[in-house]
Amino acid sequence: MSPNDWQAVWLTLQLGLATTVILLVLATPLAWWLAFSRSRWRTPVQALVALPLVLPPTVLGFYLLLLLGPQGAVGGTLEALGFRHLAFSFTGILIGSVLYSLPFAVQPLAESFRTMGVRPLQIAASLGAGSWDRFRSVVLPLCKGGFIVAATLTFAHTLGEFGVILMVGGSIPGETQVLSVLIYDHTEALNYAAAQRLSLGLLVFALAVLLVVYGFNYREPSRQRHNQQAEQ
Repeated sequence: MSPNDWQAVWLTLQLGLATTVILLVLATPLAWWLAFSRSRWRTPVQALVALPLVLPPTVLGFYLLLLLGPQGAVGGTLEALGFRHLAFSFTGILIGSVLYSLPFAVQPLAESFRTMGVRPLQIAASLGAGSWDRFRSVVLPLCKGGFIVAATLTFAHTLGEFGVILMVGGSIPGETQVLSVLIYDHTEALNYAAAQRLSLGLLVFALAVLLVVYGFNYREPSRQRHNQQAEQ
């Protein structure tokens, strides 16, 4: 692998880790609200969160490019304040990655919260546990599998993003050229050997991620049944 390939690998890992951390922070309260809220806004918000699953990534990337570019509301405001617009920058592709991977973090967490239910929290509250104590000692242990699946899916999905990244960031080495974009560039240049090496690495990683996710999804119900039998 060339230095440019390793640079793309490192940039992709940075993007994946940053996206995962940001989404775990943002998706946790949102998933909690979606799991237990009875608001009339729940269905529209749920549909909006799931929109990236059905929306072509180039559409999302196009509107983000307009928004973050020099003529957009965000990019234009930043330039008026003396800053650089966010199109074709790492910050720009990070924003696109967070939005495009949002359902991969929210949906596993919401499902895990619904499975847990509110009864354990009510018991902890009756024993005098505060909000943070209930989250730390009840939610995190009982929903550990949901957090792991959400983080794993988010990180893996970020590594495979292409359309949004290309539209918002282009292909700037060291700035926005992640692995998926570099594979495209290698293929366009007829450098199939380099494209195959990078593609094979992503393929193996994607398979490993799916094994982890399905493994947790299989073990969690088994562990819950075992605990219920032990209590009986």
